[in-house]
Amino acid sequence: MVRDGLQTVTNRYFGGRRVSPMALKHMRDSLMDDSELNRDYIVMTIGACIIATLGLLSNSAAVIIGAMLVAPLMLPIRGMAFGFLEGDIELLKEGAKALGVGTAIAIALSTALGLMLGLSEYGSEVWARSEPTLLDLGIAITAGGISGFAKVQPKISNTLSGTAIAVALMPPVCVIGLGMAQGKIGLSWGATLLYLTNLIGITLSCMLAFWLTGYAPFQKARKSLRFALIFTAALIVPLAISLIELVRQNRAEDSVRDALVNGTVTFQRLELIDSDIDWLATPPEVRLTVYSVEPVTPTQVGLLEDYVAARMKRPFKLIFEVSEVQEVTRQEVQPASGEPISEE
Repeated sequence: MVRDGLQTVTNRYFGGRRVSPMALKHMRDSLMDDSELNRDYIVMTIGACIIATLGLLSNSAAVIIGAMLVAPLMLPIRGMAFGFLEGDIELLKEGAKALGVGTAIAIALSTALGLMLGLSEYGSEVWARSEPTLLDLGIAITAGGISGFAKVQPKISNTLSGTAIAVALMPPVCVIGLGMAQGKIGLSWGATLLYLTNLIGITLSCMLAFWLTGYAPFQKARKSLRFALIFTAALIVPLAISLIELVRQNRAEDSVRDALVNGTVTFQRLELIDSDIDWLATPPEVRLTVYSVEPVTPTQVGLLEDYVAARMKRPFKLIFEVSEVQEVTRQEVQPASGEPISEE
């Protein structure tokens, strides 16, 4: 029975093509239409880029999500994936042309907007797209697989909006341009790595979806799949390093917070509301939002920095954002003369 089951699986997924020539032609024509570089594609790309760039500059997650829904960049990627599997040079060229032109337009436009608006600093939504990890690759592969499966199963095509949000192709392209506008090479490089991660992850998973649903025989698809897996594997090392660094930074943030709150006398008189560490600064800057009845003095900050540096074995710069708490009761305030202050 086990042997029969294995034979069935082998014949199903490692045998020949399982769709009719008519279905294959329909799929190819549909993907060619999706991959066409036309006026609609360019207009949607320009609109999505403007929305995404302005959303990034205003640090608005809602606006950025709107740009993801409008961006058409995923469509030619699916065409390229099918072209790789089938060895269809025409489809591959059409998809690569649309993707390349769309990406170039987005980078140029976001760079121009960044130069024109001239903000001195970017918000967290920009910097969040400069440090991709293995988690982003997992998201891209999963969402891309859903996108490829949705293409062959029209009944679930309404999931495309969700996958467009998940893989977020347009925002990292815009961050590349914003980094170039300020000459921040590290920012542009990180966003480029995220874009390539999404691109390769989507391509690989779409190829797998087309193969597993019978649109490409394994004997014809295995060479293309091998190359896609090699490119994906090449991303694992830098993404794994980023993930390890992210975990290390999260643990360090917890350690710094614990050292300050539980290890110092100063924080017995303060209430910590929020804390954040800017790891790009040298030394890293710890921004602490606190409530306090008494003001925090520079001397206290210096002593706390020395304590944290000794505890963490590295220097940190502490920046306090203090909201003073004033206790107010119904009792009238008594001035020095002993006469009550009246309200008039």
